[in-house]
Amino acid sequence: MKHSIALTALSMALLLSGCGSEGDAVQARGPDPKLPEPQRGLLPSMKIAEPVPWGEQKPTVPQGYSVTAIATDLKIPRQTLVLPNGDILVAEGRGGNAAKLKPKDVIASVIKAQGNTQVKGGNRLTLLRDADGDGTYELKTVFAENLNAPYGLAFADGKLYVANQDALVRFDYQEGQTKADGPPTKVTDLPSEINHHWTKALTVSPDGRFLYVGIGSNSNVSERGMEVETDRAMVWQIDATTGAHKPYATGLRNPTALTIQPESGQLWAVVNERDELGPDLVPDYLTSVREGAFYGWPYSYWGQNVDSRAQPQNPDKVAAAVKPDYSLGAHVAALGVDFSLPAMGEQYAEGVFVGEHGSWNRDNPVGYKVIFVPFSQGRPAGEPVDFATGFRGSDGKTRGRPVGVTVDPRGALIIADDLANTVWRVTRNQ
Repeated sequence: MKHSIALTALSMALLLSGCGSEGDAVQARGPDPKLPEPQRGLLPSMKIAEPVPWGEQKPTVPQGYSVTAIATDLKIPRQTLVLPNGDILVAEGRGGNAAKLKPKDVIASVIKAQGNTQVKGGNRLTLLRDADGDGTYELKTVFAENLNAPYGLAFADGKLYVANQDALVRFDYQEGQTKADGPPTKVTDLPSEINHHWTKALTVSPDGRFLYVGIGSNSNVSERGMEVETDRAMVWQIDATTGAHKPYATGLRNPTALTIQPESGQLWAVVNERDELGPDLVPDYLTSVREGAFYGWPYSYWGQNVDSRAQPQNPDKVAAAVKPDYSLGAHVAALGVDFSLPAMGEQYAEGVFVGEHGSWNRDNPVGYKVIFVPFSQGRPAGEPVDFATGFRGSDGKTRGRPVGVTVDPRGALIIADDLANTVWRVTRNQ
C-alpha cells in the first residue's frame, strides 16, 4: 500500500513538473545577479536525471586539453586530495539519515534516487599512484576503511585529516605510505543528529594551525525548527592540536566545499542555497568567508531578500546579512571548489574551478559540469567559463555528476564523478 502511494505521489510530481515554467529565464550569474520574484507552489518542479553509462564517451574539455579516467569502479567518490608526492586520495561514501517531513520530501527522495548511483558507499579512502609520471595511475589501493561517510580531506604537518559525517579525524602520514597504520584519532565530534545535509567540507589554514569544516543545515528553510539547527549552517574553525572549535561564519545553508586562496590565505566556499522559490531562486554561490559574518540563512537570501517561510522572523539578522561574492545560478548544486595555478594554462591561471553536481528540481536542468570562475585582483571577475562538460548530454541522458575538483600542482585538474564512480584527470597537451 505504501509503495502504491509513493508511486501515485511520484506520478503527480512528474505531471506537475511537466506543466512547469516553460522557457525558464536565463540564470543570473556573477557578483550582482538580477533576482526574479519568488514562486511558490504545491510542489517544486522535479526532473529525473536519467543516468546511462559513459561507454566510449568521456567529458568534453577545452581545445588543447585532454581528459582521462584514472580510476573507475569506485564506491561513490566525493572529494579528492593531492598529497605532496603526487599520490591522490579519494574519499568514498554516502551519508545522511534525515526523516522525511512532508509528502514533498518523499517524492523528492524518489526523484533524486533516480539520478544517483546504485553502488553502496565505500566508507573508505582510496589511494591512487602514478609512480612513473606517465599519466596512468597503476596503483589503486584502499588507504583506510571503516570510516563513516568520509567527505572533506586536508593535509598539513604530516597529518591527514578526514571529515566524516559525524567526526573530524586524523591519521599520521609518512610520504609514500599506501595504507594507514591503524584507526584514526578523533579530533572532535561534528553535528550528526538528523543530518539532513550530511557532507562535511574541510580545508586547513596555510600554517596548519586551524581546520575549517563546513556544516550544512538540517532543513531547507528551518521547517524542522531552529532548535535542531544548533551548530549548523555554518563553518567551524577547529584547533588542529586540541580540537577546540568555534563558529567562524554563520548563515551558510550548506557550505559543500572549502578552499584557501593561495596569495591571501582567505577562506572561500561554495554554498548550496534553499529550494522551493522557483527555478531561478535562490542562487547557489561562491563567496569569501569572513570571520564573524552572517550570510542570511534562513531569514534572508542574497543579502536582505527576506524569506517569509522562516519563522519567527529576525529583522536584526536580516539587516546584518552579508551578500555573497558571486552567483553560480540557482540549483546548480556546487559541490567542489579549488583555486587554480599557472600550470593550468594562461586562460585558467587565475581563478577557481567549481564542480556542479547538477539540479534535480528544475524543468530545464542546470549544472552537470565543471566551470572556471576567473579572478582579477583577488576577486571573481567576469562570466564563468565551461571547462568540463558533457556529463549531461544533449540527449537528456546523464553520464556523470561532478563533485570534488582538485588542482594538481603539476598541471592537472582532478574531478570526482559520483554517478559513474570515476575519477577524471584533465591535463594540458604538451
